[in-house]
Amino acid sequence: MAKFELKLPKMGESVAEATITNWLKKVGESIAADEAVLEIATDKVDSEVPSEVSGTLVEILFQVNDVVKVGQTIAVIETEGGSVEAPKEDNVSIQNSVAVEKTIEIAQESVAPADFSATEKFFSPLVKNIAKAEGVSVADLESISGSGKDGRVTKEDILKFVEDRKLQVPSQTSQLTTQNVQPATQKAQPISVNGGDEIVEMDRMRKLISGYMVASVQTSAHVQSFIEVDVTNIVKWRDKVKTAFEKREGEKLTYTPIFMEAVAKALKDFPGMNISVDGDYIIKRKNINLGMAAALPNGNLIVPVIKNADQLNLVGMAKAVNDLGNRAKLGKLKPDDTQGGTYTVTNVGTFGSVFGTPIINQPQVGILALGAIRKVPAVIETPEGDFIGIRQKMFLSHSYDHRVVDGALGGSFVKRVAEYLEAFDANREY
Repeated sequence: MAKFELKLPKMGESVAEATITNWLKKVGESIAADEAVLEIATDKVDSEVPSEVSGTLVEILFQVNDVVKVGQTIAVIETEGGSVEAPKEDNVSIQNSVAVEKTIEIAQESVAPADFSATEKFFSPLVKNIAKAEGVSVADLESISGSGKDGRVTKEDILKFVEDRKLQVPSQTSQLTTQNVQPATQKAQPISVNGGDEIVEMDRMRKLISGYMVASVQTSAHVQSFIEVDVTNIVKWRDKVKTAFEKREGEKLTYTPIFMEAVAKALKDFPGMNISVDGDYIIKRKNINLGMAAALPNGNLIVPVIKNADQLNLVGMAKAVNDLGNRAKLGKLKPDDTQGGTYTVTNVGTFGSVFGTPIINQPQVGILALGAIRKVPAVIETPEGDFIGIRQKMFLSHSYDHRVVDGALGGSFVKRVAEYLEAFDANREY
């Protein structure tokens, strides 16, 4: 027997620690390689920590709610044999089922790579190797109901699917899954009360968001400025180039990167908005790192960050926006993806809102809400006189911290964003 120390893995350059939120395994239980052992949480992102080896959990060194540093040993796993090196993900010994052992032996052999890039869902290398060896199609793999965090397909899930497909009866693996593997995300059970009402405990993320919002309102003196923007040229240009853009760049062109580009330019013009507050001190941020509010699979919101946004052209901005947005939807953001923001943009127009009064993302001092784009009648000025026409317009709502940002700066900044948008060149290249 040999002992393997399971350490808290590195999760990003700026993430030094995490909080243990749930142990998925108990002392004495067996663990297979790539199987999740515990759940952790950083400031905003939840993650699972999988085991790198197969064996038995013999010691847990930290408890739920303990804060652990990156690189610290959090558990000890006893493995068979004299080596404590982590095996490769596709070289796993699984017991209790002859069919399971056969599957892993096939997975170890050299197989032609299957094209799983047709799928946006996340699958671990081990799951993909088993799928390749057993001839599981992308469509079948995507149809499997995963028992892991946020519906992630685990090794047990794919093996159960393979055995059920072969034998059309519940396999030993499915029995093991039911007995030994608990879902990584357990929803609070509603409590019925008189009158049919239900009481449901907030999940951890909602509790965090609740705390952040209350703390922000209590910390910053919120004030808002609103401005209406004519984005007709932007709408026409996007309609004209979006198909060619996607064909050439392999990315969908939404309005968000266009707006982000204008915000980054305005922040360069008004660096007083690209600051943060620490007590009685103002920190002037060197880099322009734009946060963008995005939806998580459970319906909560998170703010991934586009680093050095002012250095990106429109293509680079589109790639960054799509990458962070897609990974947020799939629950695949890394802790470092949400760190270091200096200013935030939120798109309330996605839900049909004309404008909103967003709460500042501390310790930043401003946040811009993008309203819905609408066709409206407007006065159009020409050398021949004024007339009424149909234009595409939207509202920008700027919330800023009146402790350090006065109305002149807050209003001038959002006006500059509007000027960049209205001056958009309808004949520009990407």
